[in-house]
Amino acid sequence: QVQLAESGGGVVQAGGSLRLSCTVSGVTFRDYHMGWFRQAPGNEREFVAVATRPGTGPYIYYSESVKGRFTISRDNAKKMVYLQMNNLKPEDTAIYYCASSMVALSGVRQSEYYRHWGQGTQVTVSS
Repeated sequence: QVQLAESGGGVVQAGGSLRLSCTVSGVTFRDYHMGWFRQAPGNEREFVAVATRPGTGPYIYYSESVKGRFTISRDNAKKMVYLQMNNLKPEDTAIYYCASSMVALSGVRQSEYYRHWGQGTQVTVSS
């Protein structure tokens, strides 16, 4: 059974930092791209960052809104993916999800190509 579980969310003041973690089980972790997405109330789920599988690059991509502030990393031995979030802004408030995909590189920013999802962790940034 495939399971993804996020942790590390919370409430932080603007300018603060959080580190999200995602543990993965039930799949061959190295075969999958690992992405982070977020969804704010009333908004569609949006791409945040992805670390592609070792056999494809690996490459790392970020959305323009988080580039320079967030860092994604993956530990293939531990089957974990992380999202270090610095200089947080109120507009970063959302539920953050980790997800896995085997899509071609051109599709790694698109949520519809991700097969497995965690339940999400809430991040709230106060002004």
